[in-house]
Amino acid sequence: MDGYLGTYATLGLVLAAGVLVFVGAFGANKLLSPAHPAEPPGKRIAYESGIDPVGGDWAQAQIRYYVYAYLYVLFAVEAVFLFPWAVIFDRPGFGVVTVAEMGIFVAVLALGILYAWRKKILTWT
Repeated sequence: MDGYLGTYATLGLVLAAGVLVFVGAFGANKLLSPAHPAEPPGKRIAYESGIDPVGGDWAQAQIRYYVYAYLYVLFAVEAVFLFPWAVIFDRPGFGVVTVAEMGIFVAVLALGILYAWRKKILTWT
């Protein structure tokens, strides 16, 4: 099988080997696992941590945690954009246009942090 059909034969062998490994793993699991595993009492209750659950299983998350996560991602992305700019800052050909673009970028981010600060989003209470 030369050429074009050889690639399909290789793909077929890899798929067949994958199916055999899959079937073999599940077959070995079925043969080797106990039929009725001994479970300690209460193993299948929610929040298996050794402490009995109290109350319901629903808890409301506060929106401020999502805001902190969003602000972290925002400023992590800012760092990703600022790092390459800072690396090439001293190279020749680094013009006024590049400095102006980065100034606009940092100004928009500064407006965002100022807005968050004025709305008291950044206070941890």
